[in-house]
Amino acid sequence: MSATSTSNSVPLAAKEMNNSITWRNSAQPLLPVRIDTAQAVAAPYNPFPFHAMGNDKINNGYESLARYIAQHKLVLIDGYVGVFFHEVQLQLQEALEKKGLKVKWIATDKYLQAPDAIQEMVQPFLGEEKSVWGRRCNLHLKDFFQLSALTAVQPDAHADITIVIGVGAALTGWEAPVIYFDLPKNELQYRMRAKSICNLGARSPESAFAMYKRFYFVDWVVLNNYRKEILDRLTVIADGQWHTDVNWALANDIRNAMHDLGQSVWRVRPWFEPGSWGGQWMKRRLKGLNTDVVNYAWSFELITPENGLIVESNGYLLECSFDFLMLWEHEAVLGKHAQQFGDYFPIRFDFLDTFDGGNLSIQCHPSLPYIREQFGETITQDETYYILDCGPGARVFLGFQESIQPDEFRAALEDSQANNKPVDVDKFVQSFPSHKHDLFLIPNGTVHSSGKNNLVLEISATPYIFTFKMYDWLSLDLNGQPRPINIEHAFNNLRFERKGKRVPEELISKPAVIDRGEDWELVHLPTHPDHFYDVHRVEFDSAITVQTEDRCHVCMLVEGTRIEIAMNGKTMGHYNYAETFVIPAAAKQYTIINKGAGRAKVVKAFLK
Repeated sequence: MSATSTSNSVPLAAKEMNNSITWRNSAQPLLPVRIDTAQAVAAPYNPFPFHAMGNDKINNGYESLARYIAQHKLVLIDGYVGVFFHEVQLQLQEALEKKGLKVKWIATDKYLQAPDAIQEMVQPFLGEEKSVWGRRCNLHLKDFFQLSALTAVQPDAHADITIVIGVGAALTGWEAPVIYFDLPKNELQYRMRAKSICNLGARSPESAFAMYKRFYFVDWVVLNNYRKEILDRLTVIADGQWHTDVNWALANDIRNAMHDLGQSVWRVRPWFEPGSWGGQWMKRRLKGLNTDVVNYAWSFELITPENGLIVESNGYLLECSFDFLMLWEHEAVLGKHAQQFGDYFPIRFDFLDTFDGGNLSIQCHPSLPYIREQFGETITQDETYYILDCGPGARVFLGFQESIQPDEFRAALEDSQANNKPVDVDKFVQSFPSHKHDLFLIPNGTVHSSGKNNLVLEISATPYIFTFKMYDWLSLDLNGQPRPINIEHAFNNLRFERKGKRVPEELISKPAVIDRGEDWELVHLPTHPDHFYDVHRVEFDSAITVQTEDRCHVCMLVEGTRIEIAMNGKTMGHYNYAETFVIPAAAKQYTIINKGAGRAKVVKAFLK
């Protein structure tokens, strides 16, 4: 590095990454820098779904990025928390030195507030120390900086190029190109677990538990709002998930790609996590996943606060946060509901796999007033369980027994937590056999759990961490530790009137055919009045055309092998069994073509 470079405040873990320190902790593979597109499209399940931008839109490598930078006297390299800005600087410095250029580097982390001051500032949003939850903060990125000192920074008149690098670089206010390094949330968490990164402005890494809570309630809120503020200033968007490589594109080209997706069909990149109760269905059935893991409990099929969208050009892949699509195209995506939800995507799809695993915890979710008052969220975690597949003896726990006595139930739960004693769950909670294509309704406050040997497609409102566990079958997490139990929160929200005969009457959907043709049927799976989304299942032999009616459709092929989506007579994509895809409202209509043998079934969730 040149004598004019600065990087003194880079965390030690980042500085020592090249000295064999592990920089990510995950069995999941990195996104490939480049792929064989034909092979990926033909795969029976594609874990890296991409959207073609056309030729020559994505550039690869730091040498190419250095060529872009060399055209400018001033450059701002900004981006998300967790990006290895020190490594970015090392790679670019080497490439720029080869061009004979003298570079002045100014690191934004030198202008952060003192770590203790930042900790004091964020503490009110982090809740109790052992609690899973905090409260969404109302801070701004500028609050983390000695702003007057950062904005007073001046370019070096003796350097060929002055580069401000790090989170908040655009806060300098310089009129200069802004190169934004994005980072997928799964990779951020893998780095978090490896302790190769810190929270924003923190002195050193903490436990993964503490860091995730801080990320969710503070860092991500602040940086998502900041990205929105500087969106129109971005000139380059770069993918920061690789250690010593980079793919990047002009922001205008990414903007055009997002516009195309706002009119078409898309699939986010799913990612997968093991868990204490996790199962084997996804390992066995979703070809292309790493099977060298103990299990898979969850698939983030469409949990948009943590998913990315992959764009492709000449085989090169670039993953950018889902936020970019919604910031630019939320009206096209959500149609008549855009005013209600803005740039927030309201529907979630994910898998819960308990095949040859265990039971989920006995749990419930918060009411709308409670999640707003306690955690600062705007909508609550109203769910449904769609049974994609199930094995012998599979069941779903749902609602209370007619004889439920809340005080007796609570006493049993507290005794279990205090003395590690099993609870006779069936004494208090009902359970129902699960069958393929059943839909169980779980509005907030409903006691529930998935039992062993289910592959649940969880169709839900987007919030996803607000689960109040009351009983976890005395199980331990994958690190051998008890998972947090939240009896107090649960009892502040449980709906004890959802019991006895009311449960199968009100909380198990009753399918009804509402339209049919020569070789197709449209089945309505009614949801609960508390759910703001509804569910249809399209069943067909050959093809069917569907109108969006100015609504976004979130879909999955739940029976069959492969389908094709066509719009205006043009093939827009192919989707396999168990793959989630989304049709924006602006698409207006689309045709689903069955490319496999036998009848195909597609679940479609949409806003009421």
